[in-house]
Amino acid sequence: MANEVAIPQLPCRSIDDVITFYEALGFSTTYRQTRPNPYIAMRREDLEMHFFAIEGFDPTDSYGACAVYVPDTGALHRSFADGLRAAYGKVPVSGIPRITAPRKRKNDGRRTGFTMVDPGGNWIRIFTAKETPEPTAAPPPANKLATALENAVVLGDSKGDTAQAVKILDANLARVQESAHPTDLVEALVYRAELALRQEDSEQARTLLTRVRAIALQDSDRERLADCLALAEDMAKDLPDDVRN
Repeated sequence: MANEVAIPQLPCRSIDDVITFYEALGFSTTYRQTRPNPYIAMRREDLEMHFFAIEGFDPTDSYGACAVYVPDTGALHRSFADGLRAAYGKVPVSGIPRITAPRKRKNDGRRTGFTMVDPGGNWIRIFTAKETPEPTAAPPPANKLATALENAVVLGDSKGDTAQAVKILDANLARVQESAHPTDLVEALVYRAELALRQEDSEQARTLLTRVRAIALQDSDRERLADCLALAEDMAKDLPDDVRN
């Protein structure tokens, strides 16, 4: 049957925290009740999500998840990031809530996507609605660092296994960083810095971001890496004062 609609109903500890977060993303509250149980409905254009609060709920133990397919993950991420920066003073990349940068997902047909973990601990995975068109030219040779980054993203962003993602990246950065293309190296180091912040290792994040700034890039590389470099600057600004410089 055509025109069917499914709406996720996800748990949280506080509907007020959820409202604050999702309003920063551009959602509006279309329904709210506090009794007999706290419940809210939120909507952003064609995307609708509902949440219910559970007394004593711990977001770190949540198994809530939702997949969202959109035409342009990059444009949506920029809109979300701008809203979060305005509401929270930064784009949170660690803790709960947090949001990752758009990256290719090896286990999903190479769609580009990003993940949000909202105040309820729910993993909202956002992907492009269509596959990235295959290039007409012959594919480039396998790139060990780029492949390692894809594998790390699967573990770190899709599975939530930060420690294993760190292990993969560290091993490959130690082996190939001298021979890696600058753009691949920047992407890997920026993601490694993001993982460091998730592990509350601000000093390591500072070291990695300093290495990123030292990499010589051509103008075409900077254009390609615009979102990645912007994320690096955001992370650097959010470092504690004693490790920022």
